[in-house]
Amino acid sequence: MKNEVKIHEVDPSLNNRRSFLKLSGLTLVTAGLVLAGCSDNDNDEEMDDTSLPGIRNGVFDLGSGDFGVLTYAYALEQLEADFYTKVVNATSFNATFNDTERQVLTDLYHHEVIHRDFFKAALSGALPDPSSQLLPSLAFNYGALNFNSRTEVLATAKALEDTGVAAYNGAGKLIKSPDYLVLAGKIVSVEARHASAIRSLINPNSADFAGDDIINTSTGLDVAKDPSKILPIAGGFITTKFTAKYLP
Repeated sequence: MKNEVKIHEVDPSLNNRRSFLKLSGLTLVTAGLVLAGCSDNDNDEEMDDTSLPGIRNGVFDLGSGDFGVLTYAYALEQLEADFYTKVVNATSFNATFNDTERQVLTDLYHHEVIHRDFFKAALSGALPDPSSQLLPSLAFNYGALNFNSRTEVLATAKALEDTGVAAYNGAGKLIKSPDYLVLAGKIVSVEARHASAIRSLINPNSADFAGDDIINTSTGLDVAKDPSKILPIAGGFITTKFTAKYLP
């Protein structure tokens, strides 16, 4: 068994909102790392060229099928991890945000780093040739975003978290493996908590944590978007060129 990590019991006394946010991210995603790392893909369908991520015509393509979806998620988690790393390391982080905001943003930083590293480990253990098929570390540019501005940081966090939830919801139908679908469900539940927490920081004591702009009022479900709708949004921050020719 590879990529195994120890899972600790959750202390039931830690029942406030921040502890729930923190522990839900750490325990759910870490548990998934054991399952994905042990997968040998013995029952996978025979893969064709488009199902595997890798260089095509000189540019990295995400591929299709389960590997394509996991690589797509890995790209998005790299973006979120990079963003929150810059947030918590900004020179005026302590002065810009109050104690509650700093705690939430720091928790989100830890979650996204775990998500990013989870996908890297899972893909490294599952891809036939990770040396050529694993998405490289991406580079990012946030333009004129001021990481010392509370308003700008929270607005960007809201956009990224809402986009992340919609991305996982839209990609779920593309996943064939039940194990990977369970993992995606665990992670999107954490991402939805992130989105709710950020929205509550922006507009406390309101219904914005589940606003009509992200919840379908007729079904009560979160918005779901295909990769073709998500990548142009995320691509505004990603400077490393890649393609997604085989994802819808």
